[in-house]
Amino acid sequence: MKTNCKEMFNCKYAGNQIPKGAFLLPLTLLLIVVLLPLIRSLIQSSSKIYASNMETPERRSCNIFSGYWAPYPKELYYYNETCPFILEQLNCIKSGRPDRDFLKLRWKPHDCELPLFDAIQFLKLVRGKSMAFVGDSIGRNQLQSLLCLINAVAQPEDITEKYTSHNDIFFRWWFSADYNFTVATLWSPFLVKFIDSDVSGRAFDSATKLYLDEADRAWSSKIENFDYVIFSTGQWFFRPLTFYENGEIVGCQKCENTTELNYYGYRKAFRTAFRTMRNLKGFRGLTFLVTQSPGHFENGLWNEGGTCNRTNPFTMEERQVYQNGDIVDAVYQIQVEEFAAAEKEARKKGMHFGLIDITNAMAMRPDAHPSRYRGVGNNNVTINDCVHWCLPGPVNTWNEILLYMMKLL
Repeated sequence: MKTNCKEMFNCKYAGNQIPKGAFLLPLTLLLIVVLLPLIRSLIQSSSKIYASNMETPERRSCNIFSGYWAPYPKELYYYNETCPFILEQLNCIKSGRPDRDFLKLRWKPHDCELPLFDAIQFLKLVRGKSMAFVGDSIGRNQLQSLLCLINAVAQPEDITEKYTSHNDIFFRWWFSADYNFTVATLWSPFLVKFIDSDVSGRAFDSATKLYLDEADRAWSSKIENFDYVIFSTGQWFFRPLTFYENGEIVGCQKCENTTELNYYGYRKAFRTAFRTMRNLKGFRGLTFLVTQSPGHFENGLWNEGGTCNRTNPFTMEERQVYQNGDIVDAVYQIQVEEFAAAEKEARKKGMHFGLIDITNAMAMRPDAHPSRYRGVGNNNVTINDCVHWCLPGPVNTWNEILLYMMKLL
């Protein structure tokens, strides 16, 4: 006769019945003691993960500004023939530049990867928003790169005539209807109010008055309704300047027969620009600073026959000793110090400032300037362009960093 387990249990304890619930109570208490701390720990961990808002160990440890230029044989984002937004001055291939090696490198941070620029991802972030590049033609250089990067998806339309003259290269607007995205360039080479002795305002060696405590209304009067503001300037601060504060002269540069640079005006201009952004009552967007973009004139200054004929990046040794490297390092240090102070104050107001540090990376790229290939028919000009950057070219890296920082902030 077969007896199942249940029957065996009942038979064995038939003379000493134990209530069924007697075994459940200790088991329940054991589960509570063991699992409750684990459950509490899991809830706390989840809260921390949620609060970090997508912050990852890679993002915390990755310094994308420290790295090197690595070979990159893959397809470019765009070509000079496929992007209609490149100025003739920057269209080096069209202007006859014969080599292509400067296009086959990509910035590689030492400890991580800088993600490729994803146009769709970028446009989703800026849908219904607006972005302004404020500064000089270096900022416009970056803007044109951005337009080329998003062109295949967004198809930006020039809407400058709604704001100013269509032929005005200093103030331009573009609009993508599919993403309701507006991007503009606002010319302000000093960021602060200035009066140029040259009526056209384009002569590099003309004397200029800088009012260091007054933001240039060319941008400050328009910027409040933008969602992203990107400052990029520096080259114009090397000309003859007279500094004013409270309406009075407080110093000068390259004046009274001297050629010495006075960095006081450079520092105060950025300080005023950052203070203006913090004090804008209606501004709730992101402010970025693009650090100094180095020029690479060799064998003379820009107006003395200086050239930039290299076809390869600097080695680290060459980077340390290249001409005017000390000036680049000095202005870069000023920018970083002023940004750090401004960012600290901005956080107190719940605002976000981001740094796009391109100085070290671009200091190593003397091979990527237009040089004498700066416009059709201009190959024999005596002035080389060793300040701006060819498009396509490494300036695309700036927008890779911009997108990275936009996601991080």
